[in-house]
Amino acid sequence: MQENSVLEMRGIYKSFPGVKALQNIDFTLRQGEIHALMGENGAGKSTLIKVLTGVYTKDEGTVFVKGYDKALNIRSPQDAQNSGISTVYQEITLCNNLTVAENLYIGREKGAFTNWKKMNEGAAKILKELEIPAEPTAQLSSYSIAVQQMVAIARAVDMECKILILDEPTSSLDEKEVQKLFKLMRGLKAKGVGIIFVTHFLDQVYEVCDRITVLRDGQLVGEYEIKDLPKVELVSKMLGKALDGLSAVQRPAAFSHAVNEEPVYQAEGLSAATGIKPFNFSIYKGEVNGFAGLLGSGRSYSVRAIYGADRITSGKAKVNGKYVKITKPRDAMKQGISYLSEDRKHDGIIGDLSVRDNIIFALQVMKGFFKPFSKAQAQKFAEEYIKLLEIKTASADTPIKSLSGGNQ
Repeated sequence: MQENSVLEMRGIYKSFPGVKALQNIDFTLRQGEIHALMGENGAGKSTLIKVLTGVYTKDEGTVFVKGYDKALNIRSPQDAQNSGISTVYQEITLCNNLTVAENLYIGREKGAFTNWKKMNEGAAKILKELEIPAEPTAQLSSYSIAVQQMVAIARAVDMECKILILDEPTSSLDEKEVQKLFKLMRGLKAKGVGIIFVTHFLDQVYEVCDRITVLRDGQLVGEYEIKDLPKVELVSKMLGKALDGLSAVQRPAAFSHAVNEEPVYQAEGLSAATGIKPFNFSIYKGEVNGFAGLLGSGRSYSVRAIYGADRITSGKAKVNGKYVKITKPRDAMKQGISYLSEDRKHDGIIGDLSVRDNIIFALQVMKGFFKPFSKAQAQKFAEEYIKLLEIKTASADTPIKSLSGGNQ
């Protein structure tokens, strides 16, 4: 290993049935650096991380970690943890039915008995240091996805790791929480921890990272110093296409609609049992509206109220100028309203079903389960959207849980 390296991966290969996920990948992480791992959905980022952390067994290649005289054979997440590798995955892997403190310390208890007072005091100290708005004795499920993400990060940080892997850690965080995380990352960097940062947010990469490694279609494109790779070139390398003139693209004109045009959807005094107070909202055909606010402001709950995913307590809704009754998701679906949740694993997919079944599921709900689509019809729908959205999967029969997060 190089003197300043904390991790070196050489010639890594990993294949799944019908898919070459990683082909001859080299990756080097220096001590005290934040290193971005970049690529499109299905580029191999999550697979490389899962090989490093023992979730997947590599087909070929070697892994060296500082402090060890020979290559490591990491066969499980516990092996990785024992080697000084801590990970916060894109999908939160904590236990909702346990307390915050139990999640911070699970798997690290020594002896037959747990010192609950000591554990809760230790958890309170960690939460305070990281400014995480959670109580040690509260059940984890009582907090938002964003707070759960911060708890997962706190758990990884508290394990005194040499290598910290953050896989899309900011996907559920607001700007204030992102800055807290960056402050934490910079503090760990100063202590000599090597951090692998996986994200789709380019601005965040250029704000906090030192180097970038780019993957595309399971292959290594290159490794670059952050100062030597402008954003446009990074996007070009990720896509494998020249993007001449991209920086010159002008901002589109402000959206406008006809004076007498009816909103395609309109909420009047809508509120829900989740604590959302009555609000008005409208959106016109061809318009994109954003819900913005800090954690706890009600962004997600407002959207869930529009979709009927939570119990509506007051208000009315109009679609194309006509009042409609939307009290459950099926009502919204019948009005042409779709919902893509921030919590994909819980609300967005059924992991054990195939890619095909997940693609047609909502359509089958609309049609009714006593009128099932033929296999040929289902296959046609699936193939159409796999091609349209460039979903990287071995086939439509592949269980969706085996796909990368972005492809799910």
